[in-house]
Formats: sequence, C-alpha cells, structure tokens
Amino acid sequence: MTDLLKRRLLPSVLRQLDRYSTGGWLLGLLFFALALTPSLIPRHFVTQGILCGCTFAAGYGIGVFLSWLWDYLELSWPNERLALWIGRSLVLACLILALVFLWFSTGWQNSIRAVMGVAPVEASQPVLVAAIAVIPAAILVGLGTLFVHGVRFVSAWLGRIIPRRVALVGAIVAVGLLAATLGEGVVGRGLLYAADRFYGNLDRLAGSYAAEPSDSQRSGSAASLIDWDTIGLDARIYVQSGPTQAEIVAMTDKPARDPVRVYVGLRSADTPEQRAALALQEMDRVGAFDRKVLALIMPVGTGWVEPSAIDTLEFMHGGDVASVAVQYSYLTSWLSLVSEPDVGVDTARALFSAVYARWHAMPHDSRPRLYLHGLSLGAYSSVASASLYDILGDPFDGALWVGTPFATDDWRSATVGRQPNSPWWKPQVGDGMAVRFSNGEGDMVGDTRPWGPLRTIFLQYPSDPIVFFEATMAWREPVWISGTRPPGVSPLLNWYPVVTFLQVALDMALAQTAPIGFGHVYAPQDYFDAWVQVSQPEGWSESDLSALRTKLTRHGDRTLIEGGWFRS
Repeated sequence: MTDLLKRRLLPSVLRQLDRYSTGGWLLGLLFFALALTPSLIPRHFVTQGILCGCTFAAGYGIGVFLSWLWDYLELSWPNERLALWIGRSLVLACLILALVFLWFSTGWQNSIRAVMGVAPVEASQPVLVAAIAVIPAAILVGLGTLFVHGVRFVSAWLGRIIPRRVALVGAIVAVGLLAATLGEGVVGRGLLYAADRFYGNLDRLAGSYAAEPSDSQRSGSAASLIDWDTIGLDARIYVQSGPTQAEIVAMTDKPARDPVRVYVGLRSADTPEQRAALALQEMDRVGAFDRKVLALIMPVGTGWVEPSAIDTLEFMHGGDVASVAVQYSYLTSWLSLVSEPDVGVDTARALFSAVYARWHAMPHDSRPRLYLHGLSLGAYSSVASASLYDILGDPFDGALWVGTPFATDDWRSATVGRQPNSPWWKPQVGDGMAVRFSNGEGDMVGDTRPWGPLRTIFLQYPSDPIVFFEATMAWREPVWISGTRPPGVSPLLNWYPVVTFLQVALDMALAQTAPIGFGHVYAPQDYFDAWVQVSQPEGWSESDLSALRTKLTRHGDRTLIEGGWFRS
C-alpha cells in the first residue's frame, strides 16, 4: 500500500497540481491565510469565507501573472527540477500556514470584539470558512481563466498579421476593454440599476401603510406642500419622531417649543433645484426662519436622518429648532459611495444656495443660527454644498459632519494638513478655532478653547472603515495603521498588500453591524458633545449640560436614549 502511494498516487497528484501555476497557488494560499487576520470590523464565518475566497483569487491571479512575466522575460532557474520542488515546498508551507491561521482566526476576530466591549465568540468554524471560500475563489479564478483564454485566442488571430509580441499586447488591450465594458458598463450598471429599483420600491411600499401626520406643522400633512406619498419609509420616521414640547420641558425643566422638521422626498419633485425650492416654500409655511436654530441636513443614501443627531440638538435648544432634509438617493451609503459618490452633491448645493440666500438677506439680529449636518454620504454631500469663498463675507454658524467618507476632499485636506504631532485618526488643525476632530468618548467635554465665527467638527471613530478606507492601501501602508494604534482598533491589526485593501473594503459593507459607539454606528452622547461645541446652547452651565447628557443617555453604556426617541 505504501509502495502504491509512493509510485502512483503521489506522482499523479503532483502532476495534476503542476498543471496549475505554482506561483498562483503560493500567493493564493498566502493571501487566504492573511485574510484571516483582524481588520476594523469583526466578521461572521460566512463573510470571512467570502473574503478568504476573494483574497485567494486575487493572490492566485497575481501569482499567475508573475509566473507569466518570468517566462515572458525568458528567465530561467539554474536547476529546473530543484526549482520545481522548492515551489512545491513553499506551496505546502503556505497550505500549513493557512490551516494554522484558520485555527487562530476566531481569537483574532475576538480581539476586535474585545476592544469594542463585545462578548467573544467561542465557536470556531474553520471547515465552514474554507468550504465557503471555495465558491467565490472558483468563480473568480474561472473568470480569470476565461480572460486568459480570450487573450490567447485573440493573440493567435492577430499573430497571423502582426508580430507576435505586438499581437499579445493588442490582445490584452482588446480583451481588457471588452471585459471592462461588460463588467462595469453592462453587469455593474445593470446591478446598480436593479439595486436602485429595489430600494426605490422598498422606499415607496414599506412606508405606504403609515397614516399621514395629523399635525399641520409636519411635512406630508394635509396642510403641507409635500405629498405624503412622496415621502419614503426612512423619511417618515424622521418626520413623525422626535421629542415634543412637553417631553423637552419634562427633560430640561426649561421652557420649550415643538421642534419643526421639514422633509422633501426624492419623488416630491423632479430636479434638485425643484426639490430645494419646495423645501424653501415648506420652511416658509411652518415658520422655520423664525426659530433660534436652523439646521440643513443631508440624509444618508436611503434618505435616513439619524434621530440622535437631531434629537440632541432639539433638547439642548428647548425645541426652538427647525431642521430641513432633502432626499437624493434610494441606495445605501456604502453602495452609493463606491458607485456614484457625487449623487447628493447637486441636491446639497441647491438646498444650501436657496436657504443661504434667504438667510443672508435677513437682519443679523433676527435670523436663526444656521448649521449644516450630514452623516456618511450625507456628510460628503453637505461638505461640498458650500464654497468657502461664497460665504467668507457672511459665514454660516457651523457644521457637524459625522462619519465623513474617505473621498471627501475637505476632510482629506484638513487631515493631511494637520499638526505634525497629531495622529491621522484625530488631527489637530491649526489652532482649532475653525475645525476640530472628535473620536467621541467624551473627548470634547470641557474643551474651552475659543472658537472663531465658523465652527466645524468632524466626528469620526477610528474603527469606521467608511472614513479610513484608502484605495492606496492595496500597495501602501496607511498612516493610521503605521502610527500610534487608535482606541477601538485591534492591536493585532497589521497591513498586508492587497489583503488589507480587500478586508477594509468588506468592512465598509459591514460598518453598521458594529456595536453602537464603534464602526459607523455613532452614539447619542457623542452627537450631544459635538453639538454643544458647535451650537453653544444658551442658558446652560457646564454642570447642567452634564446632567442633561446623563439623562439623555444611559450613563456608562452606549445604548439608547431613555425616552425612546433614538432607534437601536
């Protein structure tokens, strides 16, 4: 039996494996193993398996390309037989490494849960992770093989009329363009269109069963200029929720008013300019410009406005707040961010231009304080809504931008231009009179530094992949990984070319699965602290604000507001 294994079975297996690229297997297994290491968001074994399959395919493709390049350059090993066995040995070593990493993967994922204060997961599913990884790996390697066969076919055809190497280059370009056209122009756009239709129908149907507001001051009511049927599910939660005058009085022991909330849905008008004009008319109808505070909100991709962002502002200002939001998309923020990040910019600019023109024309002593706010893709759009040169002579009062995406130009400029002794994940910008960054956890409480006329805060968690993803991390270590390790990030996180890029890209899709206070899930108390700095509420002592903060949030625990105004 042993002789049979040595003479027949083992050589047969080796011959079959040698049919595939040794370099591909080597890098594929290495990437598979490294994908099991921790990143920013803890992963379920299903998503871990999908990630491992994709990273194996990426490594396999790179290995195949490097092997082809070696042959194309007509390089050779001094001893081909020795090189073959060295390659086999390295593949075996990477296979063992992958098995070892599978064994340790649960502990590594638990290192992320530990810094987030989440109970560890005891069950280990290495077999399921490996089994699930086979599916995306097979699909992607199959597509790559199809691409290679296409290049060979076209190259052989072109080689009849032009030199062989020129034909190869032409074939790579031709097949590459065809693959890009089919992948992005047909499949990608088709999937994006299908997703937009799905989320649009969901937005329309899921909210169709709720009765329109009876309060005439609410958008969508019988007295409103905005048809209730054009306001989707997420927007209806914003319109119909929030504290009442009585609830604010009970919480603050101060006089209060019922807050005003205006919302214009994507179906409420045809163009961004028309939706902005409709919002302005609705604001006039409900007396928004007669309030003490006016907040222009850009919602996230689906139209959602985070309740804890606006509720905290309304409580600290005694309800004398008018807020207006205009929808610009149906897609979730991360999907819009990677497919059409500028989709909300036109809407944000139209809304700001319309409201700012009216606000600028009002007497300074009788107009409301004007603030901008956005979360996630809403922050991206809100940041782009106002040109600095247009408002320098009469700036609005401030902005709170939360979970600002990595692609935001002003965020990146401020971060790159930070003080040299400040970390990437919490920059110090100049003297802090115009722009400040917060990581939450009460880091803004007691900050008595003076502000200038325009107060801007970027609230961001170091574990938020929407903020800290970088395309360049495919080949270059990000600054936020190489420097001092920020709070909320696993100490075992390391950078690996290509692998970390794919890990953090997946983290963006999982960012809202993190516990509150981590990832892309921002806590009420952190909104509260930031709004205190930005809006400087009047009539409050520091101890009174601390007491209100404690009332609004369960002290020492990142959970919901006690009165039930905030969603989980």
